[in-house]
Amino acid sequence: MKKAMVAKIKRLFQDNLRNIERIKMVKWSLYGLVALIMYLTMLSNVIPESLDVSLYSRADHDIASPITIENKTATEDERSKAAQIDAKYVYRDEVSQSQVDQLNDLFSGIEKVKKNDSDDAETTEEKITELESLLSVSMSAELSNETLVPLLEAELSQISLIKELTLSEVMEVMTDRVSIDNLEQSKTDVEDRLSLTSLPTEQKKAMITVAQQSIVPNYFLDPEQTEQSRQEAIEAVQPVMIREGQIIVEEGAMINREVMEQLRLAGLLDEGFDAVPYIGLALLVILLTGYLYYFFQDVNSRVRSANTNLLILVLIYLSTLLVLKLSSLMQGIELPGIAYIVPVAVGSMLIKMLFNEQLAIASSFLFGVCAGVFFNGEITGPMNASLAFYVLMSSLSGVFFLGKRNHRSNILKAGLLVSLINIVSVAILLMLKNGQYSGIELSYHFLFAFVSGFLSSMLTLGLMPFFEAGFRIISTTRLIELSNPNHPLLRKILVETPGTYHHSVMVANLSEAACESIGANGLLARVGAYYHDIGKTKRPHFFIENQMNMENPHDKISPYLSKTIIVSHATDGAEMLRKHRLPKEIVDIAEQHHGTTLLKFFYYKASEQSDQQVSEAEFRYPGPRAQTKEAAVVGIADCIEAAVRSMTKPNPDTIESLVRKIITERLEDGQFDECDLSLRELDIVAKTILETLNGIFHSRIEYPTELKKKVTS
Repeated sequence: MKKAMVAKIKRLFQDNLRNIERIKMVKWSLYGLVALIMYLTMLSNVIPESLDVSLYSRADHDIASPITIENKTATEDERSKAAQIDAKYVYRDEVSQSQVDQLNDLFSGIEKVKKNDSDDAETTEEKITELESLLSVSMSAELSNETLVPLLEAELSQISLIKELTLSEVMEVMTDRVSIDNLEQSKTDVEDRLSLTSLPTEQKKAMITVAQQSIVPNYFLDPEQTEQSRQEAIEAVQPVMIREGQIIVEEGAMINREVMEQLRLAGLLDEGFDAVPYIGLALLVILLTGYLYYFFQDVNSRVRSANTNLLILVLIYLSTLLVLKLSSLMQGIELPGIAYIVPVAVGSMLIKMLFNEQLAIASSFLFGVCAGVFFNGEITGPMNASLAFYVLMSSLSGVFFLGKRNHRSNILKAGLLVSLINIVSVAILLMLKNGQYSGIELSYHFLFAFVSGFLSSMLTLGLMPFFEAGFRIISTTRLIELSNPNHPLLRKILVETPGTYHHSVMVANLSEAACESIGANGLLARVGAYYHDIGKTKRPHFFIENQMNMENPHDKISPYLSKTIIVSHATDGAEMLRKHRLPKEIVDIAEQHHGTTLLKFFYYKASEQSDQQVSEAEFRYPGPRAQTKEAAVVGIADCIEAAVRSMTKPNPDTIESLVRKIITERLEDGQFDECDLSLRELDIVAKTILETLNGIFHSRIEYPTELKKKVTS
């Protein structure tokens, strides 16, 4: 009862797989599923942290900024402070010289008027008028009659003294910088010094007035230079940045308005829904899914044609993402380096074994990016570059150390080597950080890194049978196991049909070399060739390679019966392989290696024995025609090996002619119409098979012993 239930479930599962392969929308649904799972698993790692704090409260813990952002308010404050610079002034020497020249003109005019007034005929008003005519308009307007009269009434000796004292004081004051701010003080100082002279009171007052009016500002505000200096000061101010990882407020410190503003800028305050992080994560997921689609489509392998294979890849991705997510949750455990225990290499190792190395390497980079997001809990940024590097190195080492032939025994070896690479990667990260670590901390780091590789190999060994049995796929490891001569079916061929066994080995050699030359799966072709004639074990003596020292039974039966026996070995073989649960790829090769070719010998024999037209369809194999390159190449190699073996004295020319003829006939017969073999690839297959055959049937050198035997005989 239990066995029947298991068989029923298995049939249901396999039927569903066949349905999956036929539905085109399943492919896009699977990619969508990967994107959705990636988004949901990484969502908690990108949701902005929101703090429940209030103004003037105490911080429960150190709060660091998760991003680098400019504090524009603080920057503007710093620029405002920098703009408050002293005004820039410029000293104008020409102003001082102009005032001195005007004083010289004044006293020269007074002296001239005094000389013209030697007869005292002019009145005071006339003298003033004459003097004003000798002076500039501006100076005439500045000096009043009360100032000019005492000067005109003074003696020439007094005028000379007044001129000397006035020019001396004015030149001394105007040589310095006189601004509007210190103008009055400068005039006061002149007055104080000139008041000490012994001149009459009226002349002294006039002298002081003239001197004070000659003192004007010569140090002026320079608006352009002031503005330029202000702009330079503003531009010199660096933006006030809140750096990623910067402690905004320490534990126990007061949260004032300035701190609240910094928390707001860093996005740590709950100010409503912010869609930016969610959009960023969505773009990242779309990018990663796009890369996955590109890598999967670009893989040069037959596995990309079926949705089932995509489903396998999706399951590996989802399993690896789940492992990464669960491992990232262990960061809360207070153990140094606990994050390094993540067995992420299992994903790349499974992809390498079930698909190929190219896709596994590309997937390693995708796992590294995802790990950077998953393990960002202990850092302030969106990605943990250290863990991303560690995961990438671990994944790549898992791919490289499996080797070209993925024996199951290699998985454990690869796991140990992955552990060593993990330890080296951790050592690199610790040394680059240049931190101080105790011996216990280092031990934990290296222990978890070592365990990671071991767990990866264990998980790979545990999951491989699930994928191989559950999805009816064939891996390199499985192919290698099937190629073991101790396999029951191969033992059956060897014991019951030794001729067929030798024929199969020869076909395997030819097929593997030909498939590898065109980029097909050479190992699959070799193993398929081992089993392709398993159906001959039912009636071994009806096939010429097994007829040792016996009559040919076909001579005693009709060609129609002979045809039935010969043709049935393909279908019988397929049934036997299915019964022993061999992979579908091997079954297909056994069933398709003859395609729908014509059994020419018995067809012509039947035509000779019959008076009526014999239909070719009756003497053709039932097919189907080759659906894959491997099946087509095995069919070519099978026919060529049998034909070359029947030749009496094969040589390179006759072999090449035969090989080209067989391939051409199959091509013209449409045997390659349902597989994607190109004419160029058929030519490469022909050349490769010829090279192999020429190596097998090369001419031998007769050794002296053999020559001696011939002579004596």
